[in-house]
Amino acid sequence: MKRFALALSLLFFSLAYPIYGQELKCNVTINSDQIQGSNKSVFTTLQQSIQEFVNNSKWTNLTFQDKERIECNMLIVVKQAQDNVYVCEFTCQSRRPVYGTSYTTPVLNFKDNNFVFTYQEYDRLDFQTNTFTTNLTALLAYYCYLIIGHDMDSFSRLGGTPYFQVCEDIVNAAQSASLELSEASGWKAFDSNRNRYALINNLMDEAFKDYRQYFYEYHRYGLDEMVNNVANGRARIAAGVEVLQKANRARPATYVINAFLDAKADELVNIFQEGTSEERTKVYEALVNIDPTRQSTYEAITQNR
Repeated sequence: MKRFALALSLLFFSLAYPIYGQELKCNVTINSDQIQGSNKSVFTTLQQSIQEFVNNSKWTNLTFQDKERIECNMLIVVKQAQDNVYVCEFTCQSRRPVYGTSYTTPVLNFKDNNFVFTYQEYDRLDFQTNTFTTNLTALLAYYCYLIIGHDMDSFSRLGGTPYFQVCEDIVNAAQSASLELSEASGWKAFDSNRNRYALINNLMDEAFKDYRQYFYEYHRYGLDEMVNNVANGRARIAAGVEVLQKANRARPATYVINAFLDAKADELVNIFQEGTSEERTKVYEALVNIDPTRQSTYEAITQNR
């Protein structure tokens, strides 16, 4: 459980003992099938540049052994490309190992439909905290810190806060930058309740502190406990579903809760198909109340029992 210890060391010792190392092990894919033309070398170059930028940058003061790096995927689907402006859909997914097993649990599964940036082939990708360079590097850095923050939150209580703070700083810098309207989309405070601003605003909001506590308990006392006692781990996860309901009632259709279920819906079904009758009923009713669009998925919890 070295990542748990690393998260704690960040909070207490990183200022005194700075150390460095790459944190992410990311597979980057660019899909340009919707773009006409035979010369697509720019997409190959861009994919390689993004992969090197994400995997070779030092995002924190922590050091990770290769086996401890956070495994993640980034998929960029190019919808339009004209005059060096790329209109894309972006999906990032991350996962982390479950203690004592070969299973990896999805931690983040986030789709951004407003991933727009300007890029000329062989442009250098460079990011510096507190400095807005380009929208592409801002977007990538935001998601790198979002991935790291979620990973740290899963290993220590509120351990992701320093990284979510950087995400918030990136949002603020983007809002102050002179961006074209298409590039500014997603960073704006009132543009949508399902964008980059909305997600990080939820994560940093004191009102969602209980949710983040549950996120930690879900992983450390739920999934990680299952290697020792499956029933106890499952019971801890079931008990915390009330936290999701409470957050949803306070602010219906809150993005951070939707994002959690985007990552965890299938896993929750698999966990509670083997639960007690009381657990299955409680969790099913809670999930359908929070996330009715996936009712057919959640019905598998109560079927054939």
